[in-house]
Amino acid sequence: MARKRSALTKEQEQESRESQRRKFVACQRCHSHKIKCSGDRPCSKCRTVGLAEECAYTIRDRQVKVSENYLDQILAENQRLKERSTTSAQVAETDPSQRPLSRTVDAPDGTGIQNPLIGDRAWFYRYDPSSPPIYIGEAACSAFATRFRRFLSGNYAMPHIPRTQYEHEETIAAANEADIQWPSLHHARLLVRIAIHQIGHLYHLMMRKSTLDKLEEIYQTQDFDCPANKCKFFALFAFGQAYSIRSEPNSGSRVPGTSYFARSMGLVQILPERTSVAHLETLLLLSLFSYYLNRRHSAYVLIGNAMRMGLTIGLNHNILESQVIDPVERQHRIQIWWTIYIFDRMWGSKMGLPMQILDEDIHVDMPSTISPRWRHEEELSDSEYMTANIKLARIVGETITKLYSRRKYQETFLQRVQKLLKALKHWVETLPESLKLNMEDLESSKKPVVSLHLAFNQCVILTTRPTLLHLLMTLSKKTTSRPNTANNTSGTGTESESQEVSVSQPVLTLSEACIHAARHSHSMILTRWINGSMPTFGYFHAHYLFSSALILAMSSFVPIGNPTDMTGFDSALDLLRSMTENGNLAAAEFYHNLEQVKWQYPFWRWCARFIRAIAGLSSSYYSFFEHLAPEPTHIGISIYAPSAFDTHHT
Repeated sequence: MARKRSALTKEQEQESRESQRRKFVACQRCHSHKIKCSGDRPCSKCRTVGLAEECAYTIRDRQVKVSENYLDQILAENQRLKERSTTSAQVAETDPSQRPLSRTVDAPDGTGIQNPLIGDRAWFYRYDPSSPPIYIGEAACSAFATRFRRFLSGNYAMPHIPRTQYEHEETIAAANEADIQWPSLHHARLLVRIAIHQIGHLYHLMMRKSTLDKLEEIYQTQDFDCPANKCKFFALFAFGQAYSIRSEPNSGSRVPGTSYFARSMGLVQILPERTSVAHLETLLLLSLFSYYLNRRHSAYVLIGNAMRMGLTIGLNHNILESQVIDPVERQHRIQIWWTIYIFDRMWGSKMGLPMQILDEDIHVDMPSTISPRWRHEEELSDSEYMTANIKLARIVGETITKLYSRRKYQETFLQRVQKLLKALKHWVETLPESLKLNMEDLESSKKPVVSLHLAFNQCVILTTRPTLLHLLMTLSKKTTSRPNTANNTSGTGTESESQEVSVSQPVLTLSEACIHAARHSHSMILTRWINGSMPTFGYFHAHYLFSSALILAMSSFVPIGNPTDMTGFDSALDLLRSMTENGNLAAAEFYHNLEQVKWQYPFWRWCARFIRAIAGLSSSYYSFFEHLAPEPTHIGISIYAPSAFDTHHT
């Protein structure tokens, strides 16, 4: 019986081989010569005549019948493999940064050279299969939020949240096609005065009186067709609308003023061979308004354009008095250049992008006050205020270069942080009295002063938050590696269990400075919101609120912080939600990010208790807190006072 079965099997195999051979197609040479082909590769005939290398078969696309269910299974499997491939690629792109994180945790005394948040390779994220991956700058607050969420969840492959809440090109193109005309003279005056009041005292963007005089001249002469005038004033009208009305139904945009902005963008010359200071004013206005639309990349490109054009006309150099006789004009050139400089550093710090000019290549004087003083006040920005902005912008540029780049340094990361914090401390201690914040009555402080202090706080946070996250990770490692005495009765533990993780005092002190700066910013923004003095559509208040909320959340987990800081996080979440409902695009982005952070809390609520308990039980750790002398005055109070950079009203 077995022999019979074996014989049948051999017959079936032979039939199968013959069947498969019958399916073979003759090679091209045998087919052309109409001779029998063996179907081998190469076939026997080609081998015999020495043409084995030329033996080739015509590719056939045979049609076969398969079930629909089988096709569905293939498609589903294909989709699963695509998703797995995308996740693996994102982990490969993002997780080089995890290697430095582990190195830093292993060296908690601050001996690491590199920022603990930066990997060996740049971070890219593919949010759309049909588009190129987007670059994620490590200095960006949204990137830091992703790092924090990954830490909370323990899932270091957790995807980054891409920015989708911005005004898209289609909306701007549609707004540009609308029939946007010059408003009435009365309305035009109103819009320009609103713009000057809201943004003209925060940055030097134009000569104020000359701009109002030019507006009157345009309406008197009916010269409405000059492209240069139209670009500049339509950009100003955009700001006027953004600060005066709640919505602009006909524009298709959530942000009022978009129609004027789109028309100005459509008219502005991007590549003039001979630029002018007036043209640079327009680029500054358009770059700033791009932030109101949450178009950060557009803002960065526009200011880069202004920077390059400014260099072509030598704004980074002093000009002789004999060539520009009017002192107001000369000072206007100087202040326009420094505004470009401030924007360059500021915009770059928001996205972790490098500055576009070195300080060594700038040879122009700092802003000064001209005589008579009344001429200065009606046309130009306060020179002390501008100087403070410039100096803070310089520190921000150094922060991005020294802490968030992949340059090689001899100093440790912690040493670089301490030097930058020392520079910030000196900056705030040397502020003139007119620029110091009245903490007793915040509303009595001028708007530019409040914005200056908010920007300063953000710079402190940007400088110190990698250290705070490192501290949280170190304490987490201490918690997870603590021996379980209930289950370990032998008195011995693994090496990881018995390993003691210490935290140096500088790490604790820097983390404290970060927390105090966040509390200060949160308090100021909340006060402005309660008093109704916070703009609806601005970018920078939403950004500062988001940045400080992340730090407050971290503060609620660490012993040097306070669990009640979580209420500050919740109030920031509520405030961002309200701003989102009012149409603020940046707030919508940041609110979504904070929501994702909050969803990771359930696990960490109980874990934070263990972190605090262990910190309290460790005598070596506790001693550091005694030495800290919880008074933040030395590094803190002065350190978390003012800020210049993001001096935006918004």
